[in-house]
Amino acid sequence: VQLQASGGGLVQAGDSLRLSCAASGRTSSTNNVGWFRQAPGKERDFVAAIRWNGGSTKYADSVKGRFTISRDNAKNMVYLQMNSLEPEDTAVYHCAADRHYTTVLMTAPGQYEFWGQETQVTVSS
Repeated sequence: VQLQASGGGLVQAGDSLRLSCAASGRTSSTNNVGWFRQAPGKERDFVAAIRWNGGSTKYADSVKGRFTISRDNAKNMVYLQMNSLEPEDTAVYHCAADRHYTTVLMTAPGQYEFWGQETQVTVSS
């Protein structure tokens, strides 16, 4: 599975952005798709995840109520709608995918097999 993230940019606090993750290849084997972010000097953190088939979602506490993950299986796309952005959301964002079925959505970066190129999100105060 190949992934390509896009949609990042420079915005002001309170603005919105929608990130897109385009999947290609053997997407039929995908079970989980997640978004992660990494700020300078920090570890890669979980943001949100969605079940490729079924639509179950999971969010980091820091983004609950502000971010929404969604998917369009027909287009092989996963989106991350980010509202009420804060300077603390500034990071490079990655989308990732995994084939393994799990009873709960995975939140650890090491659990994901496939990673796409990053997209930068910068939120100014």
